[in-house]
Amino acid sequence: MATSLEKILNSSESALTLLQVLAENSFDSILVTDASAAGKIIYANKAFKKLTGHDQVEVLGQTPRILQGQGTDKKVIDRLSEALKTGGRFEGKAINYKKDGTPFIMYWRVLPIKTGKKITAWVAIQREGTTV
Repeated sequence: MATSLEKILNSSESALTLLQVLAENSFDSILVTDASAAGKIIYANKAFKKLTGHDQVEVLGQTPRILQGQGTDKKVIDRLSEALKTGGRFEGKAINYKKDGTPFIMYWRVLPIKTGKKITAWVAIQREGTTV
């Protein structure tokens, strides 16, 4: 099986198609931000809209901070910020807010996407926990 997957991944076009199919059909929300200090959203999958109520197109160019609000734990966001500064991985949960203002518990992982040693983007994999 690994040999077959290696053949697909060795073709840039096939690898991109594979990633698109995985992201668009995931049950989990997937958000990709650029590597700038602002961390602007460059991709959101269909599950992101289902999770947050935010349309994929409307969030492009914004930051994930659109999900934060009064109940979002600053300590968790500080841990996330530190991971982003050091190029590390992050895993946590926090109260976030849907487009309509409804609070929810979001579990998420944030991972750097690297080309060589340079971080080119960040991917966040998110899912809803027990509602508030």
